[in-house]
Amino acid sequence: LGFDYYRLLREELAKHQKQYLYETNVGAGLPLIDTIKLLHLSGENITRIKGVFSGSLSYIFNTFSEVNTSFSSILKDAMKKGFTEPDPREDLSGNDVGRKLLILARELELSNEFSDIKVQNLIPGLLQHGSVEDFMGNLEVLNDTFNELKMNQKPSHVLRYVGDLHGDLKKEKGNLDVKLISVPKESALGQVKGSDSIIEIYTESYGTHPLVIQGAGAGAAVTARGVFGDILRIAEKG
Repeated sequence: LGFDYYRLLREELAKHQKQYLYETNVGAGLPLIDTIKLLHLSGENITRIKGVFSGSLSYIFNTFSEVNTSFSSILKDAMKKGFTEPDPREDLSGNDVGRKLLILARELELSNEFSDIKVQNLIPGLLQHGSVEDFMGNLEVLNDTFNELKMNQKPSHVLRYVGDLHGDLKKEKGNLDVKLISVPKESALGQVKGSDSIIEIYTESYGTHPLVIQGAGAGAAVTARGVFGDILRIAEKG
């Protein structure tokens, strides 16, 4: 959605005293959007939101950091477990994380567009197009690139694919970055396991100690429970 259409939609909802809920759009079943919305409405100045938003990429890079297995093998395993989209390029492109970050930016009443987001696409140019079958047949091309990134890290560091909303968030727009970074293994982002998502919410009140929301970031069961929760909340309001 472009920001103008998004704003119009919000105005129509307010005019007719209606609402729509979309908690599972970011973080599956985690209470992330609600938390950010309540903090913002209470007057809390949110200064930064940073974290691992993709359950599929969380699983891929958490596993890649812990075991001596090729990147392509781990990607195939993630597909078998149902963590990725049918075309895993949807995950590896970073666009899904970008969209999630944009949703959170708009909860803070920022007017960013998707085109404002700096997204690191993890797929080599030659593999970004073509059929899924062609992509899957050339997965081994990814192995050397990611193995080199893994080997060139500082000691006790791991790879994480993060979304970062930062800058002066009191202004009209914030800065949105989506990229692969290396973090200390003992850090909050470095300790995340499995397909968990972890999001750090920095505010003026919390200072350098962020509010951390962490838990299952992928999977049909947790997402379905989140959707059901939204349905119940709407039903309660008649």
